[in-house]
Amino acid sequence: MGEHLWGQVDAEAFKMASLFAGGLAGTREEMCGALSGGLMVLGALYGRSRVGEDEQLARQLAKQLRERFVAEWGTTQCRPIRVQVAGRDDSGSCAPTAERGAALLLDLLAEVG
Repeated sequence: MGEHLWGQVDAEAFKMASLFAGGLAGTREEMCGALSGGLMVLGALYGRSRVGEDEQLARQLAKQLRERFVAEWGTTQCRPIRVQVAGRDDSGSCAPTAERGAALLLDLLAEVG
């Protein structure tokens, strides 16, 4: 997503996001990595740079993105989303979830302008 928005992404950003895959360190017990990554993008675009700066827009957008995930999958937790997308055996790829999550984020960003 970052490359789509900015053309390139610093290697450090990839490193910071790499442990979100599989619902936080591969446990599948925490928030979906696609949502975590979407929140990182919103933070990069609208978050604060210093303590005391206004981050109200970023928080509103984060809330909206979360609500869209819940509307799509009924949860933000990795495992139940994987079951819906990859099947009960949990052997499928997260790629469809990441693609749909990116689409939800792009739709939200398009609405913001």
